[in-house]
Amino acid sequence: MTTESIISMIGNLGFPIVVSFYLLIRLEQNIKRLEQTLQALIDQIQKGGD
Repeated sequence: MTTESIISMIGNLGFPIVVSFYLLIRLEQNIKRLEQTLQALIDQIQKGGD
């Protein structure tokens, strides 16, 4: 995203929506990694905690 496109989005959509959109994009990878870690933990617990 360029600065110009961000400013244009703020004007068209509003600041709170743009901030929410930006944060969702930035946090998506962290959420996916957390989901994978939780799944691995669940698998370990189901196996008996080896």
